[in-house]
Amino acid sequence: MTRMILSILKYDGSVPSIRRCILEAMGQDYDEIVTQSKNTSILDQCESKAFAMVSDLLMSNHIHKKMVSAQFNGLDWQHPKMIKLRTLLTWIKDKLYPDLLKTSREILQIAKAMDKQYISPGPGGALTRGKTDILPTGRNIYSIDPRKIPTKTAYKIGVRLADEILNKSLAEENAYPEKIGMVLWSLDAYRADGEQLAQMLHLMGARPVWNESGMVTGVEPIPLHELKRPRIDVTVRTSEIFRDTLPNLVELLDNAVVMIAALEENDTDNFIVKNVHEYKKMKRNAHSNLNEEVLNRASTFRIFAAKPGAYGNGVKLMIAASAWETVRDLGETFIEHGGYAYGKDIFGQESHGEFAHNLKQIKTVFHKMETDETDPLGCCYNDFQGGMTAAVRALSDMTPKVLWGDTKDPANPKVRELREEIERVVRAKLLNPQWIEGMKKHGFKGAQDMVHKASSVYGWDATSDVVDDWVFDEVTKKHLLDPQMLEFYKENNPWALEELARRFLEAEQRGLWKADPLVLEDLKEQYLEIEGWIEEKIGDVFGDFQGGNVDIMTSKEVDEWRKGLRFDIKEYLT
Repeated sequence: MTRMILSILKYDGSVPSIRRCILEAMGQDYDEIVTQSKNTSILDQCESKAFAMVSDLLMSNHIHKKMVSAQFNGLDWQHPKMIKLRTLLTWIKDKLYPDLLKTSREILQIAKAMDKQYISPGPGGALTRGKTDILPTGRNIYSIDPRKIPTKTAYKIGVRLADEILNKSLAEENAYPEKIGMVLWSLDAYRADGEQLAQMLHLMGARPVWNESGMVTGVEPIPLHELKRPRIDVTVRTSEIFRDTLPNLVELLDNAVVMIAALEENDTDNFIVKNVHEYKKMKRNAHSNLNEEVLNRASTFRIFAAKPGAYGNGVKLMIAASAWETVRDLGETFIEHGGYAYGKDIFGQESHGEFAHNLKQIKTVFHKMETDETDPLGCCYNDFQGGMTAAVRALSDMTPKVLWGDTKDPANPKVRELREEIERVVRAKLLNPQWIEGMKKHGFKGAQDMVHKASSVYGWDATSDVVDDWVFDEVTKKHLLDPQMLEFYKENNPWALEELARRFLEAEQRGLWKADPLVLEDLKEQYLEIEGWIEEKIGDVFGDFQGGNVDIMTSKEVDEWRKGLRFDIKEYLT
Protein backbone atom coordinates (compact mmCIF):
# COMPACT_ATOMS: atom_id res chain seq x y z
CA MET A 1 0.00 0.00 0.00
CA THR A 2 2.87 2.39 0.80
CA ARG A 3 4.38 1.95 -2.65
CA MET A 4 1.00 2.44 -4.28
CA ILE A 5 0.47 5.73 -2.47
CA LEU A 6 3.97 6.89 -3.39
CA SER A 7 3.37 6.03 -7.06
CA ILE A 8 0.09 7.98 -7.01
CA LEU A 9 1.77 11.02 -5.47
CA LYS A 10 5.06 10.88 -7.39
CA TYR A 11 4.07 13.72 -9.71
CA ASP A 12 1.96 16.84 -9.30
CA GLY A 13 -1.72 16.15 -9.88
CA SER A 14 -4.85 17.15 -8.02
CA VAL A 15 -2.52 17.57 -5.01
CA PRO A 16 1.19 18.47 -4.97
CA SER A 17 3.73 15.69 -5.50
CA ILE A 18 5.01 14.18 -2.26
CA ARG A 19 8.52 14.60 -3.67
CA ARG A 20 7.86 18.32 -4.13
CA CYS A 21 6.66 18.67 -0.53
CA ILE A 22 9.69 16.82 0.86
CA LEU A 23 12.27 18.57 -1.32
CA GLU A 24 10.88 21.98 -0.40
CA ALA A 25 11.06 21.01 3.29
CA MET A 26 14.70 20.04 2.62
CA GLY A 27 15.28 23.51 1.17
CA GLN A 28 15.70 22.18 -2.39
CA ASP A 29 14.24 23.38 -5.70
CA TYR A 30 11.91 20.58 -6.84
CA ASP A 31 11.82 21.53 -10.54
CA GLU A 32 15.62 21.74 -10.72
CA ILE A 33 16.16 18.45 -8.91
CA VAL A 34 13.75 16.31 -10.97
CA THR A 35 14.97 17.61 -14.34
CA GLN A 36 18.71 17.10 -13.80
CA SER A 37 20.05 13.54 -13.83
CA LYS A 38 23.01 14.48 -11.61
CA ASN A 39 20.63 14.87 -8.65
CA THR A 40 19.75 11.17 -8.29
CA SER A 41 21.24 10.93 -4.77
CA ILE A 42 19.01 13.75 -3.54
CA LEU A 43 15.98 12.08 -5.12
CA ASP A 44 16.93 8.80 -3.45
CA GLN A 45 17.04 10.58 -0.08
CA CYS A 46 13.68 12.18 -0.81
CA GLU A 47 12.04 8.87 -1.71
CA SER A 48 13.51 7.14 1.36
CA LYS A 49 12.00 9.83 3.57
CA ALA A 50 8.67 9.51 1.77
CA PHE A 51 8.61 5.73 2.26
CA ALA A 52 9.47 6.04 5.96
CA MET A 53 6.80 8.67 6.69
CA VAL A 54 3.99 7.03 4.73
CA SER A 55 4.79 3.56 6.12
CA ASP A 56 4.68 4.91 9.66
CA LEU A 57 1.42 6.72 8.97
CA LEU A 58 -0.26 3.59 7.57
CA MET A 59 0.92 1.36 10.40
CA SER A 60 -0.56 3.58 13.10
CA ASN A 61 -3.13 5.60 11.18
CA HIS A 62 -1.52 8.55 12.92
CA ILE A 63 1.04 11.22 11.99
CA HIS A 64 3.95 11.14 14.43
CA LYS A 65 5.14 14.71 14.32
CA LYS A 66 8.47 13.98 15.98
CA MET A 67 9.19 11.20 13.50
CA VAL A 68 8.44 13.52 10.58
CA SER A 69 10.57 16.31 12.05
CA ALA A 70 13.44 13.86 12.51
CA GLN A 71 13.49 13.29 8.76
CA PHE A 72 14.47 16.95 8.37
CA ASN A 73 17.09 17.28 11.14
CA GLY A 74 14.53 18.29 13.73
CA LEU A 75 12.79 20.94 11.62
CA ASP A 76 9.77 22.02 13.65
CA TRP A 77 6.39 20.61 12.54
CA GLN A 78 5.00 24.16 12.44
CA HIS A 79 7.87 25.57 10.35
CA PRO A 80 6.66 27.32 7.14
CA LYS A 81 8.72 24.88 5.01
CA MET A 82 6.58 22.06 6.40
CA ILE A 83 3.19 23.53 5.43
CA LYS A 84 2.75 21.58 2.17
CA LEU A 85 4.04 18.33 3.62
CA ARG A 86 1.91 18.70 6.73
CA THR A 87 -1.20 19.27 4.61
CA LEU A 88 -0.39 16.36 2.29
CA LEU A 89 0.22 13.82 5.09
CA THR A 90 -3.04 14.82 6.74
CA TRP A 91 -4.85 14.38 3.42
CA ILE A 92 -3.28 10.93 2.94
CA LYS A 93 -4.51 9.85 6.37
CA ASP A 94 -8.00 11.32 6.16
CA LYS A 95 -8.82 10.96 2.44
CA LEU A 96 -6.48 9.00 0.16
CA TYR A 97 -5.85 5.94 2.34
CA PRO A 98 -9.54 5.43 3.27
CA ASP A 99 -10.54 5.79 -0.40
CA LEU A 100 -7.96 3.21 -1.48
CA LEU A 101 -9.33 0.75 1.09
CA LYS A 102 -12.74 1.04 -0.57
CA THR A 103 -11.52 -0.80 -3.68
CA SER A 104 -12.78 -3.99 -2.01
CA ARG A 105 -16.32 -2.83 -2.73
CA GLU A 106 -15.92 -3.05 -6.53
CA ILE A 107 -17.45 -6.53 -6.86
CA LEU A 108 -20.35 -5.54 -4.60
CA GLN A 109 -20.93 -2.47 -6.78
CA ILE A 110 -20.98 -4.62 -9.91
CA ALA A 111 -23.51 -6.90 -8.24
CA LYS A 112 -25.66 -3.86 -7.43
CA ALA A 113 -25.48 -2.68 -11.04
CA MET A 114 -26.55 -6.12 -12.28
CA ASP A 115 -29.45 -5.92 -9.86
CA LYS A 116 -30.46 -2.60 -11.51
CA GLN A 117 -29.62 -0.56 -8.44
CA TYR A 118 -28.26 2.98 -8.52
CA ILE A 119 -24.46 3.37 -8.78
CA SER A 120 -23.08 6.81 -8.00
CA PRO A 121 -21.04 8.38 -10.83
CA GLY A 122 -17.32 9.15 -10.76
CA PRO A 123 -14.63 10.28 -13.22
CA GLY A 124 -12.11 8.03 -14.97
CA GLY A 125 -8.43 8.73 -15.53
CA ALA A 126 -4.89 7.65 -14.71
CA LEU A 127 -4.38 7.39 -10.96
CA THR A 128 -0.59 7.40 -11.37
CA ARG A 129 -0.82 10.89 -12.88
CA GLY A 130 -2.19 12.13 -9.59
CA LYS A 131 -5.86 12.08 -10.65
CA THR A 132 -7.03 11.11 -7.19
CA ASP A 133 -10.55 12.33 -7.87
CA ILE A 134 -11.21 8.95 -9.54
CA LEU A 135 -11.27 7.46 -6.04
CA PRO A 136 -13.09 5.68 -4.58
CA THR A 137 -13.42 3.14 -7.38
CA GLY A 138 -16.55 1.08 -7.91
CA ARG A 139 -18.50 4.03 -9.32
CA ASN A 140 -20.30 4.50 -12.62
CA ILE A 141 -17.41 5.99 -14.61
CA TYR A 142 -17.89 8.97 -16.82
CA SER A 143 -15.07 10.07 -19.03
CA ILE A 144 -14.48 13.38 -20.80
CA ASP A 145 -16.30 16.01 -22.77
CA PRO A 146 -14.74 15.41 -26.22
CA ARG A 147 -15.72 18.92 -27.25
CA LYS A 148 -13.06 20.25 -24.85
CA ILE A 149 -10.20 18.16 -26.24
CA PRO A 150 -7.44 19.16 -26.33
CA THR A 151 -7.64 21.16 -23.12
CA LYS A 152 -5.49 24.25 -22.71
CA THR A 153 -3.26 22.42 -20.24
CA ALA A 154 -2.85 19.47 -22.59
CA TYR A 155 -2.04 21.86 -25.43
CA LYS A 156 0.90 23.29 -23.47
CA ILE A 157 2.24 19.76 -22.88
CA GLY A 158 1.71 18.90 -26.55
CA VAL A 159 3.69 21.97 -27.62
CA ARG A 160 6.59 20.88 -25.42
CA LEU A 161 6.42 17.34 -26.81
CA ALA A 162 6.53 18.69 -30.37
CA ASP A 163 9.49 20.90 -29.52
CA GLU A 164 11.28 17.92 -27.94
CA ILE A 165 11.07 15.99 -31.22
CA LEU A 166 12.17 18.96 -33.32
CA ASN A 167 15.04 19.90 -31.01
CA LYS A 168 16.22 16.29 -31.03
CA SER A 169 16.19 16.28 -34.84
CA LEU A 170 18.08 19.57 -35.03
CA ALA A 171 20.69 18.34 -32.57
CA GLU A 172 21.24 15.03 -34.36
CA GLU A 173 20.51 15.83 -38.02
CA ASN A 174 20.85 19.60 -38.16
CA ALA A 175 17.50 19.65 -39.94
CA TYR A 176 13.78 19.49 -39.25
CA PRO A 177 11.99 16.22 -40.09
CA GLU A 178 9.80 16.93 -43.10
CA LYS A 179 7.35 14.15 -42.30
CA ILE A 180 6.56 12.34 -39.05
CA GLY A 181 4.43 9.23 -38.66
CA MET A 182 2.35 9.06 -35.50
CA VAL A 183 0.17 6.50 -33.77
CA LEU A 184 -2.81 8.11 -32.02
CA TRP A 185 -4.90 6.16 -29.53
CA SER A 186 -8.08 7.11 -27.70
CA LEU A 187 -6.15 6.88 -24.40
CA ASP A 188 -4.54 10.18 -25.31
CA ALA A 189 -7.91 11.86 -25.07
CA TYR A 190 -9.40 9.84 -22.22
CA ARG A 191 -6.39 9.85 -19.90
CA ALA A 192 -4.27 12.80 -21.09
CA ASP A 193 -6.88 15.29 -22.37
CA GLY A 194 -5.44 15.30 -25.90
CA GLU A 195 -1.72 15.92 -25.36
CA GLN A 196 -0.65 14.08 -28.51
CA LEU A 197 -3.45 15.60 -30.58
CA ALA A 198 -2.15 19.00 -29.48
CA GLN A 199 1.38 17.89 -30.35
CA MET A 200 0.29 17.03 -33.90
CA LEU A 201 -1.43 20.37 -34.34
CA HIS A 202 1.64 22.24 -33.14
CA LEU A 203 3.94 20.29 -35.44
CA MET A 204 1.75 21.35 -38.35
CA GLY A 205 1.79 24.93 -37.13
CA ALA A 206 -1.86 25.02 -36.02
CA ARG A 207 -3.56 25.55 -32.69
CA PRO A 208 -7.04 24.99 -31.26
CA VAL A 209 -9.53 27.80 -30.85
CA TRP A 210 -11.45 27.65 -27.56
CA ASN A 211 -14.60 29.51 -26.59
CA GLU A 212 -15.21 30.97 -23.14
CA SER A 213 -16.49 27.58 -21.91
CA GLY A 214 -13.28 25.78 -22.88
CA MET A 215 -14.84 24.05 -25.87
CA VAL A 216 -12.73 23.70 -29.01
CA THR A 217 -14.56 25.44 -31.84
CA GLY A 218 -11.94 24.94 -34.53
CA VAL A 219 -8.28 25.43 -35.42
CA GLU A 220 -6.25 28.32 -36.75
CA PRO A 221 -2.81 28.53 -38.35
CA ILE A 222 0.09 29.87 -36.29
CA PRO A 223 1.75 32.63 -38.37
CA LEU A 224 5.21 31.64 -39.62
CA HIS A 225 6.82 34.66 -37.98
CA GLU A 226 5.46 33.40 -34.66
CA LEU A 227 6.21 29.73 -35.35
CA LYS A 228 9.84 30.46 -36.38
CA ARG A 229 10.21 27.13 -38.20
CA PRO A 230 8.68 25.15 -41.08
CA ARG A 231 5.31 23.41 -40.74
CA ILE A 232 5.86 19.65 -40.33
CA ASP A 233 3.81 17.11 -42.27
CA VAL A 234 2.21 14.46 -40.03
CA THR A 235 0.65 11.15 -41.07
CA VAL A 236 -1.52 9.45 -38.45
CA ARG A 237 -2.48 5.83 -37.91
CA THR A 238 -5.25 6.16 -35.37
CA SER A 239 -6.77 3.39 -33.33
CA GLU A 240 -10.25 2.24 -34.24
CA ILE A 241 -11.54 3.13 -30.77
CA PHE A 242 -10.40 6.70 -31.42
CA ARG A 243 -12.06 6.56 -34.83
CA ASP A 244 -15.36 5.27 -33.44
CA THR A 245 -15.67 7.20 -30.18
CA LEU A 246 -14.02 10.54 -31.02
CA PRO A 247 -15.12 11.41 -34.57
CA ASN A 248 -15.09 15.12 -33.79
CA LEU A 249 -11.36 14.93 -33.07
CA VAL A 250 -10.71 13.06 -36.33
CA GLU A 251 -12.50 15.89 -38.10
CA LEU A 252 -10.62 18.54 -36.11
CA LEU A 253 -7.27 17.07 -37.13
CA ASP A 254 -8.35 16.68 -40.74
CA ASN A 255 -9.56 20.29 -40.84
CA ALA A 256 -6.12 21.38 -39.65
CA VAL A 257 -4.39 19.46 -42.46
CA VAL A 258 -6.70 20.88 -45.13
CA MET A 259 -6.30 24.39 -43.71
CA ILE A 260 -2.49 24.23 -43.65
CA ALA A 261 -2.41 22.68 -47.15
CA ALA A 262 -4.40 25.64 -48.49
CA LEU A 263 -1.98 28.29 -47.23
CA GLU A 264 -0.04 30.22 -49.85
CA GLU A 265 3.39 29.44 -48.47
CA ASN A 266 6.68 28.18 -49.90
CA ASP A 267 7.53 24.48 -49.90
CA THR A 268 10.49 25.23 -47.64
CA ASP A 269 8.20 26.80 -45.03
CA ASN A 270 5.32 24.37 -45.30
CA PHE A 271 6.12 20.67 -45.76
CA ILE A 272 2.43 19.80 -46.05
CA VAL A 273 2.15 22.09 -49.08
CA LYS A 274 5.36 20.58 -50.48
CA ASN A 275 4.09 17.01 -50.17
CA VAL A 276 0.65 17.91 -51.53
CA HIS A 277 2.34 19.35 -54.64
CA GLU A 278 4.51 16.26 -55.06
CA TYR A 279 1.53 13.92 -54.70
CA LYS A 280 -0.47 15.80 -57.33
CA LYS A 281 2.48 15.85 -59.73
CA MET A 282 2.98 12.10 -59.30
CA LYS A 283 -0.71 11.34 -59.95
CA ARG A 284 -0.88 13.64 -63.00
CA ASN A 285 2.21 12.01 -64.50
CA ALA A 286 0.63 8.59 -64.05
CA HIS A 287 -2.94 9.42 -65.13
CA SER A 288 -4.69 11.82 -67.46
CA ASN A 289 -8.15 13.36 -67.10
CA LEU A 290 -8.07 13.32 -63.31
CA ASN A 291 -10.92 14.84 -61.34
CA GLU A 292 -9.24 17.85 -59.71
CA GLU A 293 -11.62 17.94 -56.75
CA VAL A 294 -10.97 14.27 -55.97
CA LEU A 295 -7.23 14.79 -56.48
CA ASN A 296 -7.13 17.79 -54.15
CA ARG A 297 -8.94 15.90 -51.41
CA ALA A 298 -6.83 12.76 -51.71
CA SER A 299 -3.65 14.85 -51.50
CA THR A 300 -4.62 15.88 -47.96
CA PHE A 301 -5.42 12.41 -46.62
CA ARG A 302 -3.33 12.08 -43.47
CA ILE A 303 -5.55 10.11 -41.04
CA PHE A 304 -5.79 6.37 -41.61
CA ALA A 305 -7.26 3.37 -39.82
CA ALA A 306 -8.78 -0.01 -40.59
CA LYS A 307 -11.93 -0.16 -42.69
CA PRO A 308 -15.19 0.61 -40.88
CA GLY A 309 -16.07 -2.19 -38.49
CA ALA A 310 -12.55 -3.64 -38.49
CA TYR A 311 -9.84 -3.30 -35.85
CA GLY A 312 -6.07 -3.72 -35.65
CA ASN A 313 -3.23 -4.12 -38.12
CA GLY A 314 -2.61 -7.86 -38.29
CA VAL A 315 1.14 -7.39 -37.74
CA LYS A 316 1.09 -8.77 -34.21
CA LEU A 317 -0.80 -11.84 -35.39
CA MET A 318 1.60 -12.41 -38.29
CA ILE A 319 4.55 -12.35 -35.91
CA ALA A 320 2.83 -14.69 -33.44
CA ALA A 321 2.05 -17.15 -36.26
CA SER A 322 5.52 -16.83 -37.87
CA ALA A 323 3.58 -15.93 -41.04
CA TRP A 324 6.27 -13.68 -42.52
CA GLU A 325 9.59 -13.95 -44.25
CA THR A 326 10.88 -10.37 -44.43
CA VAL A 327 9.95 -6.96 -43.06
CA ARG A 328 8.25 -6.36 -46.41
CA ASP A 329 5.56 -8.89 -45.46
CA LEU A 330 4.92 -7.09 -42.18
CA GLY A 331 4.81 -3.66 -43.83
CA GLU A 332 2.45 -4.86 -46.53
CA THR A 333 0.02 -6.22 -43.94
CA PHE A 334 0.13 -2.95 -41.98
CA ILE A 335 -0.85 -1.00 -45.12
CA GLU A 336 -3.40 -3.63 -46.17
CA HIS A 337 -5.25 -3.35 -42.87
CA GLY A 338 -4.87 0.39 -42.26
CA GLY A 339 -5.20 1.88 -45.73
CA TYR A 340 -8.57 3.59 -45.21
CA ALA A 341 -8.79 7.38 -44.95
CA TYR A 342 -10.89 9.31 -42.43
CA GLY A 343 -11.77 12.98 -42.03
CA LYS A 344 -14.50 15.50 -42.72
CA ASP A 345 -17.04 13.81 -45.02
CA ILE A 346 -14.59 10.90 -45.41
CA PHE A 347 -15.25 7.71 -43.46
CA GLY A 348 -13.15 4.72 -44.36
CA GLN A 349 -12.44 5.56 -48.00
CA GLU A 350 -10.14 2.92 -49.46
CA SER A 351 -6.82 4.72 -49.90
CA HIS A 352 -4.01 2.19 -49.77
CA GLY A 353 -2.02 4.09 -52.38
CA GLU A 354 -2.25 7.36 -50.47
CA PHE A 355 -1.32 5.61 -47.23
CA ALA A 356 1.74 4.02 -48.85
CA HIS A 357 2.74 7.32 -50.48
CA ASN A 358 2.66 9.08 -47.11
CA LEU A 359 4.47 6.28 -45.28
CA LYS A 360 7.26 6.18 -47.82
CA GLN A 361 8.30 9.75 -46.97
CA ILE A 362 8.37 9.30 -43.18
CA LYS A 363 11.69 9.81 -41.40
CA THR A 364 10.45 9.59 -37.78
CA VAL A 365 7.83 7.30 -36.19
CA PHE A 366 6.38 8.37 -32.85
CA HIS A 367 4.01 7.15 -30.13
CA LYS A 368 3.59 8.24 -26.52
CA MET A 369 2.17 7.09 -23.22
CA GLU A 370 1.11 9.10 -20.19
CA THR A 371 1.65 6.49 -17.47
CA ASP A 372 4.07 3.76 -16.42
CA GLU A 373 1.13 1.43 -15.84
CA THR A 374 1.69 0.26 -19.41
CA ASP A 375 4.80 0.18 -21.59
CA PRO A 376 5.84 -0.65 -25.17
CA LEU A 377 6.29 -4.34 -24.30
CA GLY A 378 2.57 -4.70 -23.61
CA CYS A 379 -0.72 -4.69 -25.48
CA CYS A 380 -0.70 -3.60 -29.13
CA TYR A 381 2.12 -1.06 -29.24
CA ASN A 382 4.22 -3.08 -31.67
CA ASP A 383 1.18 -3.83 -33.82
CA PHE A 384 0.75 -0.09 -34.40
CA GLN A 385 4.07 1.74 -34.00
CA GLY A 386 6.08 -1.33 -34.94
CA GLY A 387 3.80 -1.97 -37.91
CA MET A 388 4.22 1.59 -39.12
CA THR A 389 8.00 1.31 -38.77
CA ALA A 390 7.99 -1.96 -40.73
CA ALA A 391 5.97 -0.31 -43.49
CA VAL A 392 8.39 2.63 -43.70
CA ARG A 393 11.36 0.24 -43.78
CA ALA A 394 9.74 -1.85 -46.51
CA LEU A 395 8.78 1.10 -48.71
CA SER A 396 11.88 3.25 -48.35
CA ASP A 397 14.56 0.65 -47.65
CA MET A 398 15.71 2.64 -44.63
CA THR A 399 14.99 2.49 -40.91
CA PRO A 400 13.36 5.67 -39.55
CA LYS A 401 14.00 7.11 -36.13
CA VAL A 402 11.61 5.38 -33.73
CA LEU A 403 10.77 7.66 -30.82
CA TRP A 404 8.75 7.25 -27.62
CA GLY A 405 7.06 10.08 -25.74
CA ASP A 406 6.73 10.02 -21.97
CA THR A 407 4.33 12.39 -20.20
CA LYS A 408 3.84 10.52 -16.95
CA ASP A 409 5.21 13.68 -15.32
CA PRO A 410 3.18 16.37 -17.13
CA ALA A 411 5.58 19.06 -15.91
CA ASN A 412 8.54 17.34 -17.60
CA PRO A 413 7.49 15.61 -20.85
CA LYS A 414 10.30 13.61 -22.46
CA VAL A 415 11.08 12.10 -25.84
CA ARG A 416 13.59 9.28 -26.10
CA GLU A 417 14.66 6.65 -28.61
CA LEU A 418 12.37 3.61 -28.45
CA ARG A 419 15.51 1.49 -28.09
CA GLU A 420 16.25 3.33 -24.83
CA GLU A 421 12.68 2.96 -23.61
CA ILE A 422 12.66 -0.79 -24.26
CA GLU A 423 15.94 -1.19 -22.40
CA ARG A 424 14.56 0.87 -19.51
CA VAL A 425 11.48 -1.36 -19.28
CA VAL A 426 13.55 -4.55 -19.56
CA ARG A 427 15.73 -3.45 -16.64
CA ALA A 428 12.81 -2.15 -14.57
CA LYS A 429 10.60 -5.19 -15.10
CA LEU A 430 11.86 -8.28 -16.90
CA LEU A 431 15.24 -8.25 -15.13
CA ASN A 432 14.05 -6.71 -11.87
CA PRO A 433 13.77 -9.32 -9.05
CA GLN A 434 11.22 -7.20 -7.16
CA TRP A 435 8.91 -6.93 -10.19
CA ILE A 436 9.34 -10.61 -10.98
CA GLU A 437 8.44 -11.65 -7.42
CA GLY A 438 5.28 -9.57 -7.67
CA MET A 439 4.32 -11.31 -10.90
CA LYS A 440 5.01 -14.74 -9.42
CA LYS A 441 2.22 -14.18 -6.90
CA HIS A 442 -0.24 -14.48 -9.78
CA GLY A 443 0.84 -18.00 -10.72
CA PHE A 444 -0.33 -19.10 -14.18
CA LYS A 445 -1.40 -15.59 -15.21
CA GLY A 446 1.79 -14.02 -13.87
CA ALA A 447 3.90 -16.43 -15.91
CA GLN A 448 1.80 -15.75 -18.99
CA ASP A 449 2.14 -11.98 -18.62
CA MET A 450 5.92 -12.13 -18.09
CA VAL A 451 6.33 -14.26 -21.21
CA HIS A 452 4.05 -11.96 -23.21
CA LYS A 453 6.25 -9.00 -22.27
CA ALA A 454 9.45 -10.90 -23.02
CA SER A 455 8.10 -12.14 -26.37
CA SER A 456 7.42 -8.52 -27.33
CA VAL A 457 11.18 -8.00 -27.36
CA TYR A 458 11.30 -10.32 -30.37
CA GLY A 459 8.33 -8.60 -32.01
CA TRP A 460 9.89 -5.15 -31.74
CA ASP A 461 13.15 -6.34 -33.26
CA ALA A 462 11.24 -7.96 -36.12
CA THR A 463 9.37 -4.79 -37.04
CA SER A 464 11.72 -2.01 -36.00
CA ASP A 465 15.26 -3.32 -35.42
CA VAL A 466 15.43 -1.59 -32.01
CA VAL A 467 16.59 -4.36 -29.67
CA ASP A 468 20.26 -4.97 -28.92
CA ASP A 469 21.61 -8.50 -28.57
CA TRP A 470 22.37 -8.10 -24.86
CA VAL A 471 18.65 -7.75 -24.17
CA PHE A 472 17.93 -11.19 -25.66
CA ASP A 473 20.95 -12.64 -23.83
CA GLU A 474 19.96 -11.30 -20.41
CA VAL A 475 16.25 -12.12 -20.71
CA THR A 476 17.22 -15.65 -21.76
CA LYS A 477 19.51 -16.04 -18.76
CA LYS A 478 16.87 -14.76 -16.35
CA HIS A 479 13.69 -16.40 -17.64
CA LEU A 480 14.89 -19.47 -19.53
CA LEU A 481 18.06 -20.56 -17.76
CA ASP A 482 17.75 -19.43 -14.13
CA PRO A 483 16.95 -22.53 -11.98
CA GLN A 484 14.48 -20.72 -9.69
CA MET A 485 12.59 -19.19 -12.61
CA LEU A 486 12.51 -22.52 -14.42
CA GLU A 487 10.98 -24.15 -11.37
CA PHE A 488 8.33 -21.44 -11.17
CA TYR A 489 7.39 -21.78 -14.84
CA LYS A 490 7.44 -25.59 -14.65
CA GLU A 491 4.97 -25.59 -11.76
CA ASN A 492 2.73 -22.79 -13.00
CA ASN A 493 2.82 -22.47 -16.79
CA PRO A 494 5.36 -24.50 -18.80
CA TRP A 495 3.43 -23.73 -22.01
CA ALA A 496 4.26 -20.05 -21.68
CA LEU A 497 7.94 -20.83 -21.20
CA GLU A 498 7.94 -23.13 -24.25
CA GLU A 499 6.53 -20.29 -26.33
CA LEU A 500 9.22 -17.87 -25.14
CA ALA A 501 12.04 -20.35 -25.77
CA ARG A 502 10.70 -21.14 -29.24
CA ARG A 503 10.28 -17.46 -30.03
CA PHE A 504 13.85 -16.60 -29.00
CA LEU A 505 15.23 -19.54 -31.00
CA GLU A 506 13.26 -18.19 -33.96
CA ALA A 507 14.81 -14.75 -33.43
CA GLU A 508 18.26 -16.32 -33.58
CA GLN A 509 17.39 -18.35 -36.68
CA ARG A 510 16.10 -15.26 -38.46
CA GLY A 511 19.28 -13.33 -37.67
CA LEU A 512 17.55 -10.84 -35.38
CA TRP A 513 19.59 -12.00 -32.38
CA LYS A 514 23.31 -12.68 -32.59
CA ALA A 515 23.32 -14.79 -29.46
CA ASP A 516 26.17 -15.41 -27.08
CA PRO A 517 27.25 -18.93 -28.18
CA LEU A 518 27.16 -20.34 -24.65
CA VAL A 519 23.72 -18.84 -23.98
CA LEU A 520 22.40 -20.25 -27.25
CA GLU A 521 23.76 -23.71 -26.53
CA ASP A 522 22.18 -23.71 -23.06
CA LEU A 523 18.89 -22.46 -24.49
CA LYS A 524 18.70 -25.28 -27.02
CA GLU A 525 19.35 -27.86 -24.32
CA GLN A 526 16.79 -26.25 -22.03
CA TYR A 527 14.19 -26.23 -24.79
CA LEU A 528 14.41 -30.01 -25.05
CA GLU A 529 13.81 -30.25 -21.31
CA ILE A 530 10.83 -27.90 -21.50
CA GLU A 531 9.31 -30.08 -24.22
CA GLY A 532 9.76 -33.04 -21.86
CA TRP A 533 7.84 -31.25 -19.11
CA ILE A 534 4.95 -30.60 -21.48
CA GLU A 535 4.89 -34.15 -22.78
CA GLU A 536 4.61 -35.39 -19.21
CA LYS A 537 1.66 -33.09 -18.56
CA ILE A 538 -0.37 -33.76 -21.72
CA GLY A 539 0.49 -37.42 -22.36
CA ASP A 540 0.29 -38.95 -25.81
CA VAL A 541 -0.51 -36.64 -28.73
CA PHE A 542 -1.76 -37.86 -32.09
CA GLY A 543 -1.87 -36.05 -35.42
CA ASP A 544 0.10 -33.01 -36.54
CA PHE A 545 1.53 -30.69 -33.94
CA GLN A 546 4.05 -27.89 -34.05
CA GLY A 547 6.50 -28.87 -31.33
CA GLY A 548 9.74 -26.96 -31.64
CA ASN A 549 9.37 -26.31 -35.35
CA VAL A 550 8.95 -22.81 -36.72
CA ASP A 551 6.96 -23.27 -39.91
CA ILE A 552 6.88 -20.05 -41.92
CA MET A 553 3.80 -19.69 -44.07
CA THR A 554 2.96 -16.46 -45.88
CA SER A 555 0.34 -15.32 -48.40
CA LYS A 556 2.48 -16.90 -51.15
CA GLU A 557 1.56 -20.34 -49.83
CA VAL A 558 -2.14 -19.67 -49.05
CA ASP A 559 -4.32 -19.00 -52.10
CA GLU A 560 -7.36 -17.72 -50.18
CA TRP A 561 -5.20 -15.30 -48.22
CA ARG A 562 -3.51 -13.99 -51.38
CA LYS A 563 -6.80 -13.61 -53.27
CA GLY A 564 -8.26 -11.45 -50.49
CA LEU A 565 -5.44 -8.89 -50.51
CA ARG A 566 -6.23 -5.40 -51.80
CA PHE A 567 -2.69 -4.00 -51.67
CA ASP A 568 0.54 -5.13 -53.30
CA ILE A 569 3.60 -3.43 -51.88
CA LYS A 570 5.67 -4.23 -54.96
CA GLU A 571 3.87 -1.48 -56.88
CA TYR A 572 5.24 1.14 -54.48
CA LEU A 573 8.86 0.06 -54.13
CA THR A 574 11.59 2.26 -55.54
